[in-house]
Amino acid sequence: MASATTLTLLLLATASAFAPPPPSTIAKVVIPSPSLLASSTQKQEEEISSILKPEYEIEPIALRIGHGFDIHRMAPLQEAGQPVVIGGVVIEHEDQKWTDKDGKYTGTPNSIYKTQLGVVAHSDGDVIYHSIVDAIFGALTLPDIGQVFQDTDPRWKGCDSSKFMEHAFKVMKYYGYKIGNLDVTLILERPKVASVKFRMKENIVRLLGTTDGRVNIKARTHEKVDSVGELRSLSCYVVVTLEKE
Repeated sequence: MASATTLTLLLLATASAFAPPPPSTIAKVVIPSPSLLASSTQKQEEEISSILKPEYEIEPIALRIGHGFDIHRMAPLQEAGQPVVIGGVVIEHEDQKWTDKDGKYTGTPNSIYKTQLGVVAHSDGDVIYHSIVDAIFGALTLPDIGQVFQDTDPRWKGCDSSKFMEHAFKVMKYYGYKIGNLDVTLILERPKVASVKFRMKENIVRLLGTTDGRVNIKARTHEKVDSVGELRSLSCYVVVTLEKE
């Protein structure tokens, strides 16, 4: 297994490469250059190494199972300030019938407001990527994504969540694991995503260094129930198995 110094350098390279992409781009793997290491502080190094290298042994068992969940608010694009990004894909859509719960835009609570939608989040709010990262960390008995990439940290403001996926992949490989299989359940009333699920899958397969036969994406509505059904939020569940290499 690699040394603690190797893990520290590995994770620093990931942490220093975070920069928001143009909004129209699809998430891509970014390989940070060695020069980026110089921009990381000693404090950041200590935070990362202490969070992702626990005192207890992460036992090299043959199979690990992880579960991830994420939810984000959706709001009119002018309020959210960024588009709906799911699985690394910017979801283009017609104006949707969003429920104006507080009457902020229509003047009448619980009325319908037709609008372009965006996701309210500190990063780009990609619920699939966030759930996958959480599932991988969970399978390895590591802290959750919110502890590693805190939503109060300005480094992650508007961040392309593919960077979080790269980070999770490198940590998974450091501990000697690969993807066994990955099952995603996206819960979203609107906009519809059936026509772009294949692009989401391509992104996930590429970022996690796996194959099509190990990744599945399902999408369903919430039958117009609660905030998801009212287009005020979207959520995602992920189950992952990790195999020892």
